[in-house]
Amino acid sequence: MSRAWKSPVKVRDTTPTSSAGRKAASCGGAQQQVLPFAEPVPLAKPLSVTAAQVRRLWFCIYLPNLPLESCHASDVGRETASYRGLAIVEEQHGIHRVLQVDPVAAAAGVMPGQSANAALALLPDLRLEERSPVREQQVLEALATWLERFSSFVSISGKNVLLLEVAGSLRLFGGLPSLRRQVSQGLGSQGFSAAMAIAPTPLAATWLARAGRRACIRAEENLGPALRKLPLACLNWPAGQCESLLGMGITNVGDCLRLPREGFAQRFGAERLLELDRALGHLPDPRDSWRAPERFCADYEMTEEQSDRELLLHICRELLLSHEQFLLARQLGTQRLCFSFFHLKSTATELRLGSAFADRSVERWFDLLKIRFESVRLPEPVIAVRLRSGLSQPLQAETARLCFTGNASNEKRRYSIAQLAERLVARIGDQSVKALTMVAEHRPEYAWKVQNPLSDWSVSTLTTRDTIKRPLWMLPEPALLPADSGYPLHRGCRLTLLEGPERLETGWWDEQGISRDYYTAVNGAGIRLWVFRNRQRAPNWYLHGIFG
Repeated sequence: MSRAWKSPVKVRDTTPTSSAGRKAASCGGAQQQVLPFAEPVPLAKPLSVTAAQVRRLWFCIYLPNLPLESCHASDVGRETASYRGLAIVEEQHGIHRVLQVDPVAAAAGVMPGQSANAALALLPDLRLEERSPVREQQVLEALATWLERFSSFVSISGKNVLLLEVAGSLRLFGGLPSLRRQVSQGLGSQGFSAAMAIAPTPLAATWLARAGRRACIRAEENLGPALRKLPLACLNWPAGQCESLLGMGITNVGDCLRLPREGFAQRFGAERLLELDRALGHLPDPRDSWRAPERFCADYEMTEEQSDRELLLHICRELLLSHEQFLLARQLGTQRLCFSFFHLKSTATELRLGSAFADRSVERWFDLLKIRFESVRLPEPVIAVRLRSGLSQPLQAETARLCFTGNASNEKRRYSIAQLAERLVARIGDQSVKALTMVAEHRPEYAWKVQNPLSDWSVSTLTTRDTIKRPLWMLPEPALLPADSGYPLHRGCRLTLLEGPERLETGWWDEQGISRDYYTAVNGAGIRLWVFRNRQRAPNWYLHGIFG
């Protein structure tokens, strides 16, 4: 598994401070004061969002069987056919007792809590594995790295809990049900069973997941009723405190909330009272953000020494696959790799590879490895293999190539986009194939033109370094928008103006002159639009483009 070093970033979970932030305008827009039409149009302020407007949504992934499943994850590619059944054991008061078992061992009568000898008496072929906190942490870090594709904020919370802040990811993944389904399917395909819950605070989501409740709570005011019925076991408080509470007849979170606050804090500590307040959203709950390492480093440990060079190459390929996924998620490449082959008595044998340019392809690096591996002399059998990557760097983008198969033979030929244009022009004529280029013109309708597809595409008509934002999709003709009290409407919803006005007043020398104030707006569905209002003609609103 990948070994990573965490770079914590503190992010404070902001909670609402007033009831004003709970009031939203119709169709999801912000409340705005209606001004006369002649007054300047007020803009929304998306960059300076107040605390009352911030909403966080925490996705908790609880892995109750992590000790067992992390062992299965480390068994990929290993020979375990000589064993029937698997049990994870842990030393308790000098005796190795069973902690978790797989279905095969459970069917034979092996249960958690039994001694290792009793388990072997029931199933002589049982495989016993010592619990490894290091292995579990490595699996957690690998899962946290994988979960970064769903959220920019992933937190490792405890020994078997992962938290994602997903409020900003819902639109990207098609809503909360779709996001939850993708995470669940991804975990299942990797061999992990998880309990998942969603809530506005990280502690509430964690407690609900530990209790096995498939809850999805969006509003903070619904936290109280959902948490009151949770048993004390899901809070993960010290056993002594839970026993004291049970002795007092306190069996769930609701009973704890009914106790006098001062007496509760004096008897069980202020920290427990603060946890209850954080879970309900009364206090902020800052969390450490997981950050994957900048350089790849992964180990493959074997159960016994190996001298089979084909097997060692297969292990190296598995590490290269992990390395490719690591770089692919970051759109990076590297020019240097180092394999280390560890022995029991001798120093590690190192094999270094280099490339003329940054790359991440498994096939390219594996071809280089096979060539170098033929001349490598291993003084002893290998017990572990490590792969470390060099300094990563951005990959150089190039024009994509299309793959075609000839009719006479199945030989595949690769063509660039320019070569494709040449072949299309030769086949159907240049009158049927066109390319687009930019024009130095302020009027959006005339800021582009068609050109011969065989022209030099690398030369652009515009050399300006402006950062003016323009939508990717432009309407053939501006579409008239209805208005309400001077504000534009789109699909029956009042638009929220984010940026502007950008005044375009040009073309006075011909009959196509314009005088417009352009704004960037957002509708109720969150789609960003490019709209304008005429200044000299009829002062109507028009939709001119849609941002991608």
